[in-house]
Amino acid sequence: MDPLISVDDLAVRLGDPRLVVLDVRWRLDAPDGRPAFREAHVPGAVFVDLETELAAPPSAAEGRHPLPDSAGLQAAARRWGIGDGDLVVAYDDLGGMSAARAWWLLADAGVDVRLLDGGLAAWRAAGRPVESGDRMPRPGAVVLTPGRLPVVDRVALEPFDGVLLDARAGERYRGDAEPIDPLAGHIPGAVSAPAAGNLGPDGRFLAPDALRRRFEALGVRAGAPVATYCGSGVTAAHEVVALVRAGFTPALYPGSWSQWSNRPGAPVATGPDPR
Repeated sequence: MDPLISVDDLAVRLGDPRLVVLDVRWRLDAPDGRPAFREAHVPGAVFVDLETELAAPPSAAEGRHPLPDSAGLQAAARRWGIGDGDLVVAYDDLGGMSAARAWWLLADAGVDVRLLDGGLAAWRAAGRPVESGDRMPRPGAVVLTPGRLPVVDRVALEPFDGVLLDARAGERYRGDAEPIDPLAGHIPGAVSAPAAGNLGPDGRFLAPDALRRRFEALGVRAGAPVATYCGSGVTAAHEVVALVRAGFTPALYPGSWSQWSNRPGAPVATGPDPR
């Protein structure tokens, strides 16, 4: 199943009582997306705070955005108004880079969830309406059952028996710059695959065949293990969406570089090559 939904398809469904729209605006330079949400959002959307609702508290041992515990995620999903059998659509204003975290968590928990292709920019470019202000939905009663999507931990990556994709920007992969985490470079053996390369110039995901060619050129093969990581496990979910769209079954490394680089003596590679 395609993990995406188009602007037109979402517009047709607006007003359906079994539809829940989540606004997951977050970015490193503006982690609080509430002001932008209050200014303009898709009609009926509910704001989701990535830092507190889609992640557990940060730590050196677990990384900057550990996966939330099941009880906390279920409580949040009910606050957002999600019920069993609802269709959930998540979006942001960052090409899906932050909303993909909500997609991954909910898909992993058995929810029918899609990522809005092109996000808020595509919605507005199509002339669709927006609304302002806050919104408090009626609580839902969804029951989440996490554990449906594959994950890998740090131990499984030493080494990884498959293709490990690094979704960060190339300069961080090479170790030219590291503005956030304690070490610069990448996990030995990982292949550079910046998540921005999953999108076309219009901010929408590339077509499935184009994504498949992209990942095959990086060594990904049908039936062979593939996993992805980024700085803190958020952008890596975007890579998962792209891989799923391309027909692969990827695993996520939730701790990502923020966990890996905080371990004393962690092996690190630098430069453009995997090792």
